[in-house]
Amino acid sequence: MARVPIPLNALRAFEASARHLSFTRAADSLNVTQAAISHQIKALEERLGVILFRRSNRGLKLTDEGLALAPTLFEAFGAIDRLFERFEGSGVQEVLTVSAVGTFVVGALLERLPSFRAAHPGIDLRLLTNNNKVDLVAEGLDYAIRFGDGAWHGMAADLICSAPLSPLCDPVMARTLREPADLLRTPLLRSYRPQDWPAWFEAAGVENSTIRGPLFDSSLIMAQAAMRGAGIALVPYDLFWREIEGGQLVRPFVIEVDADRYWLTRLKSRPPSHAMRMFRVWMLDQFGAIG
Repeated sequence: MARVPIPLNALRAFEASARHLSFTRAADSLNVTQAAISHQIKALEERLGVILFRRSNRGLKLTDEGLALAPTLFEAFGAIDRLFERFEGSGVQEVLTVSAVGTFVVGALLERLPSFRAAHPGIDLRLLTNNNKVDLVAEGLDYAIRFGDGAWHGMAADLICSAPLSPLCDPVMARTLREPADLLRTPLLRSYRPQDWPAWFEAAGVENSTIRGPLFDSSLIMAQAAMRGAGIALVPYDLFWREIEGGQLVRPFVIEVDADRYWLTRLKSRPPSHAMRMFRVWMLDQFGAIG
């Protein structure tokens, strides 16, 4: 004998009541009467054979059975609500979730995003930031923009642009630097990539000793520290053109080292959605000439 399904209205009434711990507020949120909510809750309790709420001087309290049921319904109705939020006047909004290195977002991506929104109004872009350590599966990402050599296991990677590194510092410190070897007398701000400073000194023809200085996990923060006179930052200088043009940062030497590049990455095992394909085409059109 087929099981009779539980009415959706009863589950919705319980979810709202459990969320508000009040039949009155639940009724207001669902635009029904309190009597209707009470009737639905009673019917659900009879259908399940358990008591879901107990009344106290402070209002409603969930029973153990109610506490067991509530989280699943919170998640389910929350997902339904989020789905319907994607429907707007012109139709469904396709969600696209992208995580990107903060330096790239601030230095290159933000100013271009209005053109993407104008070209693809049906795509709801969710932009997150990372410090180059990202798990697309665990974080539910469609794409990750990251800095490296493009060789990540299980990932498809499209080249976005190169990102040569060069020292930047505040104007006061820049006036003390006459030749590249002078950098060895100043605090050198370091990233999680220990190979970068040695590579730059090699390009400058300077034999360097052990690199010492504070360690940062973000080029954005490292550049902020450099602007405050904390030391010399070795960063993708093209992404800090505003600060350079504004005189907050100075590039004391034109020597650069072409370390790694920025890539648009996705899981090879996941077929790209329509929104992903549109974003990839747009990204390569925006940055392809720079690579």
